[in-house]
Amino acid sequence: MNRPTATATPTDDRPAATTPAPRTRRTRTPAPWVRTRLRTSPAAALALGALVLVTAFLAAALPRSVDAYETRALRHALAHTPPAATVVELTAARPGLEMPQAERERALLPAPLAAVHRRALATLPAPLRAERAQSAYGVRTTEPLVGTDPWLPRPDVHPPTFTLAAQSGLAQHATVRSGRLPAAHGTVTAATRQVEAAASTDTAAALHLRPGSVVHLTGRSGGEPLAVTITGIVAPVAPDGPYWSAAPELRTPGRAFKRSGVIPAPYWHGALLLAPDAAPALLGTPGKPEPYWHFAPATDGLTTRDTPALLSRTASLEGGPDLLKLRAVAGNTATVRTDLETVLTGQVTARRAIADLVAVAAVGSAAVAAVVLAMAGSLVAARRRDELALLRARGASLTGIGLRLLGESAVIALPAAALGLPAALLLVDGTARTPAFLAALAVALLACVVLPLPAVLAHRRPRVHGERDDLATTRPGRARTVAELTLLVLAAGALQTLRGQAPGAGGPSAAAAPVLVALAAALVLVRLYPLPLRWAARPARRLRGTVGFLALARAGRAPAAGVLPLLALLVALTTAALGGSVLAGVTHARERAALLAVGADVRITTPGDLRPLPAGTLPAVRRVPGVQEATAVRVDRAAAVPSQGTGGRRTLTLIGAEPGPYARLAAHTGLGAFPATALGRSGRVLDAVASPGLADRLGRGPVRVTTLGGEVTVRVAAVREETPAAPRGEFLLVDTAGLPATGATTLLATAPGADAAALRAAAGPLPVQLRSAARAPLTDTPLQQGAERVYAVATAAGAGYAAVALLLALLRSAPERAALLLRLRTLGLTGRQGRALLLLEALPQTLLAAGGGILTAWATIRLAGPGIDLTRLALTAAPGTAPADSPVPPVPPVSAVLAVDAGSLALPALGVVVLTAGVAAAQAWWSDRRRPSTKHGPGDTR
Repeated sequence: MNRPTATATPTDDRPAATTPAPRTRRTRTPAPWVRTRLRTSPAAALALGALVLVTAFLAAALPRSVDAYETRALRHALAHTPPAATVVELTAARPGLEMPQAERERALLPAPLAAVHRRALATLPAPLRAERAQSAYGVRTTEPLVGTDPWLPRPDVHPPTFTLAAQSGLAQHATVRSGRLPAAHGTVTAATRQVEAAASTDTAAALHLRPGSVVHLTGRSGGEPLAVTITGIVAPVAPDGPYWSAAPELRTPGRAFKRSGVIPAPYWHGALLLAPDAAPALLGTPGKPEPYWHFAPATDGLTTRDTPALLSRTASLEGGPDLLKLRAVAGNTATVRTDLETVLTGQVTARRAIADLVAVAAVGSAAVAAVVLAMAGSLVAARRRDELALLRARGASLTGIGLRLLGESAVIALPAAALGLPAALLLVDGTARTPAFLAALAVALLACVVLPLPAVLAHRRPRVHGERDDLATTRPGRARTVAELTLLVLAAGALQTLRGQAPGAGGPSAAAAPVLVALAAALVLVRLYPLPLRWAARPARRLRGTVGFLALARAGRAPAAGVLPLLALLVALTTAALGGSVLAGVTHARERAALLAVGADVRITTPGDLRPLPAGTLPAVRRVPGVQEATAVRVDRAAAVPSQGTGGRRTLTLIGAEPGPYARLAAHTGLGAFPATALGRSGRVLDAVASPGLADRLGRGPVRVTTLGGEVTVRVAAVREETPAAPRGEFLLVDTAGLPATGATTLLATAPGADAAALRAAAGPLPVQLRSAARAPLTDTPLQQGAERVYAVATAAGAGYAAVALLLALLRSAPERAALLLRLRTLGLTGRQGRALLLLEALPQTLLAAGGGILTAWATIRLAGPGIDLTRLALTAAPGTAPADSPVPPVPPVSAVLAVDAGSLALPALGVVVLTAGVAAAQAWWSDRRRPSTKHGPGDTR
């Protein structure tokens, strides 16, 4: 029976009860990965950021430093080259006879010349710009005019000659010492026979000119003379500036020579400065006057990047489109002459040769820095190996892990590189912004991938927990073998290319050769490393103590990734040794050049080696403090011996010296040292030391030698390449007691610390040549100074990165070593044994790096030395040249080549050993301060 269903009806006004809705559970947002990791290890993040900042700064500073010193070198070369070579000279042919006389005269007046000057200044192509204050224009004679007055000085029989110039701006560039400036009175024409002129102080002193003097000038073939009245003597405001030195005869007269019989006869040649309005008078002389415009190049705004454009524009001015533009201004027959292209080409050649050397240090330091960054990333990846393995086990993909690690690295690397770049832009001079930005960007990108890349590669496949990866037991696979063989082939090819090219040719092979050789050596040493460990472990087992065997066993269990610190150390040691050898070679070449230029520390010579030294010169020099040895020698450069086969006579340099003092001087200088007994005599025959070529011609028998004092008989007893009194050329050295008594002409002294002023006071009026003064000009160019500074900084940076690499390598295994020491201390290991254990454990790899670095550096220098020329870096001027007014002798032809420097090889390697020992001792000391702990379970590596 079905019961009716009861229906509940509300009996009051209260609402019916309702079922509450289910409460929504709020999910917690996971913490961001990057923020969590940075908070977990802030010290590691700060260390990596500092490393990236310093590396980005150095990378950005290098191109700016190179650009800065190359720019200074360019400006220095243009400013210190004689203006006669750098000034751009525009000349126009003299007005032709087909023109009316009045028009020819008007063409030489200042107004039309100034108009051409202004238009030519605007036509000069960029980046070639003229310094308006030193530029000038005017009219000058191109054929010398002869001074016919009998009172003019004549060194021989020929009268002096003159150049007449009516140049603009004389009042602004000269100071009137006496008289007044010249002026043009009335209208000057070609028929004018009397003009006024000024003379420089040097010209007036040499040619006996003074205000009121009248010089009559005519052509070489005679004719009506032009009377030139000297109204004033002027002193140049800037005598070395382009205004006066573009045509040096305007400032200083010179001696020319005219052959008269066998001996050339000298005569004076000077210049007289006319008023610009008096230029038409030159048309009435046989001097063939021509208008000219001198444009002194402005160097303030030039940079090294302007050099290609300067070369192109200079060539265009001499024979291209820009010459046509100037001819449209100055006339169809105008020509341009300048040696600016030669100066720029020499600068480019020197810059390229030096840049190749700087690139060697830069590439080496960059390689070490890259390895250190890779080691920093590998260290972090190794520390987080278990964490990343757990993520892989829980399903994380390699792409996801790599992106997370990339973001983590980018947060550190990008701001650090962004700080390093502006620091380099602010602190380092230079205009190279784009190369600096690209270098800092490369560092940032490398720093971003050094952590994710090794982490992803290490977790491509699952690995058994605790799987050993020892350097001594790991067997390289085929891929590694192929890569190593490829690298060996590349290194051999780079060295072969470097050795086969001309010295100083440079190129990528010169810069990459040391790095490739170091990398190949690192791979070879890693292959050979297990062998000595196995050989040493066998006898170590028989020792009573356990420290030696345990240290060798621990060294053999070093991780296979230890090739990175070894590579960093080898590259750094090779770069440091190469850099030290380069700097040592440069110093040796400069010392050698200065020594060959002077012959000793001090050289005092009478003019032409013709007159004897004054009677008290030698004792006075010996009394100067700092003089160790002084000797007077006789130098006869006109001595002669019979020439074989021709019947004539051959000149040579005959040197007469006291055997004892001169032999000690030769031994001190290293120029042909010989025993004093070599300068003996047998009766009237003098034993002699001869140069090789002269000894071959004279033979070993007695030979008659004609000297200024008479004839002597000599016999060659010894052969030497050089000697202090005559470092270059053929010479014959004999005992001065056997020569006719004519007196010594040269004094040579060993005086490394003597005062130059005291030496000059002792020499009196005689010129004093110092070895230190001869060396000084060899290092005063910005190109050399800047390159040496950059080279030294790059080498020091490589050494610093090597130290960081060594510390990172030791830091990687520091926790394991600390835990090992704590366990062993609980087992009774003493503190002394602990220090010995850490030192012996690090010793094999340290000795491997130090010994391998020495061998690699030695091999690199010996193999790459023939392809590296240091001459441009060592010597300022081209060998064998010097300015005409230089107070020091010319630079002799010295070849500066790369050679092994023992100190540069040993000191960096010794530093590696000392640093390793110091770190091991510090870690042992720190472990001793900690209490021994027994809270270590099996497998615990804390």
